[in-house]
Amino acid sequence: MRKKLCLGITLFLMTIMLLPIMNVHAESYTVNNQDELKSALKNNDIDTIILGSDIETTEKINITRSVTIDGANHTIKYVGTFGAKGSKDNTVWGGIYVLQFYKTTGTLKDIKLTGANAGLLINGSNVTFVGTIDVSGNGFGGIELGQGSNVTEQNKLTLNNADIVNTTENDDHPTLWVPNDSDDAIMTVDGDVETIHAGDELTLVELNEIFDLGTPNTFDNIAYIEALFIISLMSILGATILNKKYN
Repeated sequence: MRKKLCLGITLFLMTIMLLPIMNVHAESYTVNNQDELKSALKNNDIDTIILGSDIETTEKINITRSVTIDGANHTIKYVGTFGAKGSKDNTVWGGIYVLQFYKTTGTLKDIKLTGANAGLLINGSNVTFVGTIDVSGNGFGGIELGQGSNVTEQNKLTLNNADIVNTTENDDHPTLWVPNDSDDAIMTVDGDVETIHAGDELTLVELNEIFDLGTPNTFDNIAYIEALFIISLMSILGATILNKKYN
């Protein structure tokens, strides 16, 4: 009886000692291609996926679990086809996004998403941006906050000391939009919470106006001051000449 008790205590102590080892998991993992990225997304032990280089993908990358993707200032570029006829033109709609967060939470950091119909689909998810998120070079726009079929979760986007970049936006290719058939989305920028309504299609300037961040300057402030100085000097000089002429 005593031997069994001692054996039981020994096994229990060994289990306690092994628990920290059993629970250790890879907090971060670096990927360098499409297959490595997909594999890392399937591994629930990986909390943070870091891009070790620019990556090309021939398919939309689906994210269905909570994870941080740190682009480390690298790019994920879609290089596949679009539509039923397999066009290489990303202005042919095929429902292709570089990344899709589906019914989950996640974080994107310092990354460029390009080459697809749109850079990012936030689909019934709560996503946080950190650093610079570049969605330039997509055929229809940058970021969609849409629900689609069988999704009831409200979309939420948070910018935490982050900037969105889109050098290819225009009125027909917005930086951020919510489809008409989706519920309103919630967007938070540095603690300021606003509702982005269904049907809204917003450029960066419009997003800045919503969050009262001001609009980008369209002129050089120093050059503007210099021009005012020259105009003032010329006005004074002209007035002096006229004064001498008529006196």
